[in-house]
Amino acid sequence: MSSFPFDPRAWLPGRTYDVAGKVVLITGAGQGIGLELATLLHARGARVVVTDVDAIAARTTASVLGSPAYPIGADVTDREQMDMAVTEAVRHFGRLDVVVANAGVTPVPATIRTMDPADFDRVLAVNLTGVFNTVHPALDQIVASGGHVVVVSSCAAFAPGMGGSPYMVSKAAVEQFGRALRVELAASGASAGVAYFGIVETAMTHDMLDADDLGRRLDGMLPWPLSVRITAADAARTIADGIARRAPRTIAPAGWEPYALLRGVVNLVLDSRLAASSSVHELVRAIETRTAADRSRKTRA
Repeated sequence: MSSFPFDPRAWLPGRTYDVAGKVVLITGAGQGIGLELATLLHARGARVVVTDVDAIAARTTASVLGSPAYPIGADVTDREQMDMAVTEAVRHFGRLDVVVANAGVTPVPATIRTMDPADFDRVLAVNLTGVFNTVHPALDQIVASGGHVVVVSSCAAFAPGMGGSPYMVSKAAVEQFGRALRVELAASGASAGVAYFGIVETAMTHDMLDADDLGRRLDGMLPWPLSVRITAADAARTIADGIARRAPRTIAPAGWEPYALLRGVVNLVLDSRLAASSSVHELVRAIETRTAADRSRKTRA
């Protein structure tokens, strides 16, 4: 009998996990990273449950992939819908081996002082509570199969959050959720990992950074290599390869790795410099001016 309170085999290096024949549920799989991941894991032999709030997008993706992909329309913010989604996936395939909590949204750019509280609630509901709603009902199946869970956090979890704090808050919380989950699942031989990404070329990123004047200014403040972008396919490959080795964490692009490892020291210096930066002050004032103007237009309407 081991003296450890968990199965030490869950922590040994070199544990591999072949997704061929496994049932994998992915949220936000109708577009972006989720779509690319569903396509990649399907090509590797997985039976993919394509889950998305847009039921039409889920059905389209599953149709393009072909059997054994299975579509489910479900909103991650609705606990009952996600319970039903997991139940339906198990009913259809007879089991569930892997869950990837990928669905996420970004906030309307605003400072904490000027943001609409409803936008804060919306981002936390999808990005944080949605992860819990996705993972929690699946855990009995994951434990029974000795499977794997991936929660998608972000490098935003440890980056400065001015102008978009709800997103950073949600992703930092997801990181802690994933860390706790990994330790808890180790007792059963199952595993969990956290995926971190910098800037990924998705429609959400383009709306937030490229199609928005203030977003472009914020993007321009990122130094190399933090400004390097990756494609949704690159991000999906990072997750898929992480599942294959039961990785506790994956991060891409690689330029974020030193920051992630040294964040405690880096952020002390960075926060001080940002707080003293006239360029950041100007950007914050511009964000608050636009937020006030948008609120005024809505009031008149």
